[in-house]
Amino acid sequence: MPNMTTTAEPPTETIDLGAYCSQTARRAKAASTQLALVCGETKIAWLRRSAELLRENLERIQIANAQDIEAAPGYGLTEAQIDRLRLTPDRIEGIAAALEEVAQLQDPIGQVLDSTVRPNGLTINKIRVPLGVVFFVYESRPNVTADAAAICVKAGNAVILRGGKEAIHSSGAIVDLLHEAAEEVGLPKDAVQLVQTTDRDAVGHFLKLPEYVDLAIPRGGEGLIRRVAAEAQMPVIKHFAGNCHVYVDSAANLEMAKSIVINSKCHRMGVCNAAESLLVHADVAGEFLPSMAEQLAKHQVELRGDERACELVESAKQASEADFSEEYLGPIMSVAVVGSVDEAIEHINRFGSGHTDAIVTNDLNASKRFVASVDSSAVIVNASTRFNDGGEFGMGAEIGISTDKFHARGPCGIEELTSYKYVVQGNGQVRK
Repeated sequence: MPNMTTTAEPPTETIDLGAYCSQTARRAKAASTQLALVCGETKIAWLRRSAELLRENLERIQIANAQDIEAAPGYGLTEAQIDRLRLTPDRIEGIAAALEEVAQLQDPIGQVLDSTVRPNGLTINKIRVPLGVVFFVYESRPNVTADAAAICVKAGNAVILRGGKEAIHSSGAIVDLLHEAAEEVGLPKDAVQLVQTTDRDAVGHFLKLPEYVDLAIPRGGEGLIRRVAAEAQMPVIKHFAGNCHVYVDSAANLEMAKSIVINSKCHRMGVCNAAESLLVHADVAGEFLPSMAEQLAKHQVELRGDERACELVESAKQASEADFSEEYLGPIMSVAVVGSVDEAIEHINRFGSGHTDAIVTNDLNASKRFVASVDSSAVIVNASTRFNDGGEFGMGAEIGISTDKFHARGPCGIEELTSYKYVVQGNGQVRK
């Protein structure tokens, strides 16, 4: 399929921001209609050619990235944030490899989810179809630009990418290469568009275009996500916070529990599926908590506990009620001693964020009760909270994690970026 349009130009002093956003969204809608006719082989060819172009243009990408790195201190980025922004040859190779992984995923579009034949001879098929246009708002990591484009287009959707200003040059270089690959293989170029302005008001304009945009996905801090959820006039896939719990039951293998707590909290502290809260059954708290605290201290984790936890761990600070709701994203963890699995469930459902919660136990009845009663997107038995991830679930890629219940929950991969419609085949039937 030939390219039908060119990417909308960024707004200037003589172009209205609202008009620019509307034009970009209209182009995306047109591209989504074209994508519905694109075969799976073309999408695979685009992903593979994009990966090749990334590898062939290392210097071009790094020159653009250097502009972002140079500007980063002026945006107040920390050294750790600047490091996440930096694109080394190894990291660019990782982006290319991720595109190839998405290419290998089964194409969901056109799958027959259900099929029935009615007594009157009508055949009713339930068919998986794309959502249409995705507006994806995210912060400064440029690898997310390629990941989001890949998963959206693989699922048959056009995507409007609104990345952080900190990575505008890096993202632009990546999208330029995705466009080159699209032109080569016959994919509509406007299937992937990068918003060319860093004006934050642009986000608000896109969120008021439900006639063109079918879904908004914010990925970043809680402030960004709450803004998008409040302003969007279309459905939003989101989670506000990741206050994840590990509950150590009275029937837990305590050595296993220590390993799970350390991994859940310390593997990567600044991510949404890191554990922020530890609950321990009173029957094992005296044995478990002091040694657990020692291991956490080796990772410089500060404990903020309830009265019983503070009695057992001398270094623990008294927790406020707000501490039990907090997503720390750093070396702090709340801890409470509970009298039963039911008390743990009550604590989690009161203070948790519905993201990821784990139980460590060898008691089958306790695990069943926990799984049935904890209202979270992922409930984990005898494993780390860090496994709530699209890659770890075998999805190959994810665009985010949802704590909503409609229409997607948990890691959102390719299938979560689709819907379905009914296709009815007849041979002249009329309703009586």
